Amino acid sequence: MGRLKLFLPLIVLLILLPLFYVGLRLDPSAMPSALIGNPLPGFSLSTVESEEVVGPEAVTGEVTLLNVWATWCFACKAEHPYLNKLAGEGIRIIGVNYKDERTAAQEWLRDLHNPYEFSLYDNEGRLGLELGVTGAPETYLLDRDGIIHYRHIGVVNDKVWNEVLGPKYRELQGE
Repeated sequence: MGRLKLFLPLIVLLILLPLFYVGLRLDPSAMPSALIGNPLPGFSLSTVESEEVVGPEAVTGEVTLLNVWATWCFACKAEHPYLNKLAGEGIRIIGVNYKDERTAAQEWLRDLHNPYEFSLYDNEGRLGLELGVTGAPETYLLDRDGIIHYRHIGVVNDKVWNEVLGPKYRELQGE
């Protein structure tokens, strides 16, 4: 029994090593979403810009990037110039201002430019909860009917756009 206690840590390590190996090889940004292939969840939210209340029908009609952002999110600030670039190229982006203060969000959009057609004001995080948001930024790719086709966790940058989102966006556009 005494000798078994000496080898117990080694046995535990040998059992855990394959699990650690597999875990380290996983892509942390590749989190599947149960909403892929489903319509955007229902909502009735005001916009950051005008306090006009809109629902899911405001998001349909065009292929759209739905970008979850917040002024308290450092990664969102890094992502913002690239979203401005995409908007300048004619990409439709709708924002979801997540668990934030309206005045701070309005100042952010005024000072850093506004890439969004409009931003939903999700101050309580209910839409974020329905979407399964784990944090900001997150970006969802929606078709013309508001069906979710892809979820990206993290910053959208040139690499993400060129390798993942851009090709999927163009495919939904029918290009």
